Amino acid sequence: MKQIRWGFIGCGEVAERKSGPAFNNINGSSVVAVMSRTAERAASYAERHGIKKWYTDAQRLVDDPDVNAIYIATPPSSHATFAIMAMRAGKPVYVEKPLASNYEDCVRVNRVSEETGVPCFVAYYRRSLPYFKRVKKIIDDGEIGRVAYVQVRFTTPPRDVDTLKGDALPWRLNPTIAGGGYFYDLAAHHLDLLQDFFGIIVRAHGYCTNRAGIYEAEDTVSASFCFENGLVGSGSWCFVGHKSAQEDRIEVVGDSGKVSFSVFNYAPIHLITNNRDVLIEEPNPEYVQEPLIRNVVENLQGFGVCQCTSVSATPVNWLMDRILGKF
Repeated sequence: MKQIRWGFIGCGEVAERKSGPAFNNINGSSVVAVMSRTAERAASYAERHGIKKWYTDAQRLVDDPDVNAIYIATPPSSHATFAIMAMRAGKPVYVEKPLASNYEDCVRVNRVSEETGVPCFVAYYRRSLPYFKRVKKIIDDGEIGRVAYVQVRFTTPPRDVDTLKGDALPWRLNPTIAGGGYFYDLAAHHLDLLQDFFGIIVRAHGYCTNRAGIYEAEDTVSASFCFENGLVGSGSWCFVGHKSAQEDRIEVVGDSGKVSFSVFNYAPIHLITNNRDVLIEEPNPEYVQEPLIRNVVENLQGFGVCQCTSVSATPVNWLMDRILGKF
């Protein structure tokens, strides 16, 4: 069995809780090096997770002969640079979502992947979780009939850290680094799931605004969109709403019923048909990225196919840029 020896570029919160430990849980996969711009952080992560090598320079990690695959867990503005660096070195990439902070950088990544023949995978891990696979099966099995429309509703109150200023402001609220505000970070999951379920969205219109004035990025977004098969949908995202309006729901309505589900809190799936009204529990693994990482590893080992590639991820960036009026 081919051994996939990972080098991490970035070792922050995502690598700590959602993904990092999963790489060592998979047969033929191990983490051999980690990199952070801060030596203290890199050394601490390596020590706590039993990783032998750590770096403060990404190129040195990429050039390490013991590393043959790269995981990129940095903010989106650096994703394209590091992904291209790795692919030019002949090393496959697994990059956090969104693929980049703008659509143009996604195109650059795809071009280099095609030129080099080196694959780039993207961490839209919800596609692989049992919870969302159950939703997809309900839809694909026709339990709600022919789908008529889909709607996304997401509202959450602002966080205490959202009022911080300067360098203390979360990077997710800096459009130069993140691509937008919380919309670019969170709505990416909504929009990727919908395109996994129903195909590519080919038309979209959006309106974004800043209602609370807490930070400079957009805090409220509304959009309408149309899939390539003619299905229409809409979405609303508010990151400064009152706690009484807090909601995390996607609703899919068909001509024989509807199914609704959450994206972030994994509330029970609610299925209503002519003769059923049920709540369905579907637990997820401890490390939520593990099913997708296993799929990536098996692809690199030559006995599996992972569909979460830079090509499949690019329409999400196109759509978010379109909704935010970037072009």
